Amino acid sequence: MLKITIKNYDELSKTELYDILQLRSEVFVVEQDCVYQDIDGKDQKALHVLGYKNNVLVAYTRLFKPGDYFKEASIGRVVVKQSERAHKYGYKIMEASINAIKTFYNETNIKISAQCYLKRFYNNLGFKEIGEEYLEDGIPHIAMLYINKN
Repeated sequence: MLKITIKNYDELSKTELYDILQLRSEVFVVEQDCVYQDIDGKDQKALHVLGYKNNVLVAYTRLFKPGDYFKEASIGRVVVKQSERAHKYGYKIMEASINAIKTFYNETNIKISAQCYLKRFYNNLGFKEIGEEYLEDGIPHIAMLYINKN
């Protein structure tokens, strides 16, 4: 079972911040073999969604209110520990993130910059592709938009 915690930057403990950076580095830098600047100065503005299994961080996203990253609210740094992906924690952390944007920012339109190979995953969550594919840090991405009409 995944236990979700949502905190702003100032509420994160040193251990939580370390675990976040370690997980992001493990997946985005090592697993995906992508050298890029993960520590980008945006974590301080973000709302952090942490997914724990047995007190170990296995899933994570960061959220931005409209205007802090894109014109719309946004979700980024979506990551699930490789050994835990079979449990569908990506869906659980994204659903929690979508709900957190509604709760904390009172927004229903969400923009993401998605790795292209994950389009179907995001489509299943209600995101639709907008625009053309582009390279971000050497990896094909596409902008996607979630619009909740409820």
